[in-house]
Amino acid sequence: MMFCPKCGKLMKTKEGKLSCAQCGYVEEISSAEKEQMKKVAYMQENDILIVDEDMSIETKPTCAVKCPNCGHGVAEWWLRQLRSADESEVRFFRCTKCKHTWREYD
Repeated sequence: MMFCPKCGKLMKTKEGKLSCAQCGYVEEISSAEKEQMKKVAYMQENDILIVDEDMSIETKPTCAVKCPNCGHGVAEWWLRQLRSADESEVRFFRCTKCKHTWREYD
């Protein structure tokens, strides 16, 4: 991430440059920075999976948690942002045995 050297706010890319929405500071993006900003189409092992309601993913990560419906000890899990952006995501679980779905809040 690039932070503004004048005010310290997070800078955003705009038309091939980094610009600060707070103070207006603008700087060119170097070729090394462009390489770091490259989008990737794969997840790394420690990435958090955030599943949108419309997404159809065949394999979700699993964890050891007891199903409140049948008592089975393994469930798929995913995160969704349901409340305002300054609050944490909601964790959803789906039992791999009975398919019961429940949620947990932080």
